[in-house]
Amino acid sequence: MFETDQKLLNDFQHDFPLTPRPYADIGEKVGLSEGEVLEVFRHLIDNATIVRIGAVVRPGTIGASTLAAMAVPPEKLEDVAHLVSGFDEVNHNYEREHEFNLWFVLTAPDRERIDEVLAEIKSKTGIHPMDLPMEQDYHLDLGFHLLWT
Repeated sequence: MFETDQKLLNDFQHDFPLTPRPYADIGEKVGLSEGEVLEVFRHLIDNATIVRIGAVVRPGTIGASTLAAMAVPPEKLEDVAHLVSGFDEVNHNYEREHEFNLWFVLTAPDRERIDEVLAEIKSKTGIHPMDLPMEQDYHLDLGFHLLWT
């Protein structure tokens, strides 16, 4: 990782500028042009260092969301995870050491669309996703300091 990449990833996880040209504002703070900031972020996305840049909105405020888990045979895990990640509604997925070894978060405009995506995942994989809608919310700070040597 380059020092600039690390600075952009660490310094703007919180307080991302909510302005008409946020990447220009970020560039001004780190000594880059707007285009250079966008180029760095494109490179980080293209190389799968980051998945997306976007807001995290409190669940239930806009649209609908759910946590889902699947018990995927280990030899199919990578393929199923790739398929699940292909849905725009999937924010992220991750492996856990458990019978239910693939977990993911779905967000959609409404509950109907969540149900459609879960049904499509089941249809394409033959594996029933366990639907775990939120019953109580907790605030978790999703930011974390990235350090490279």
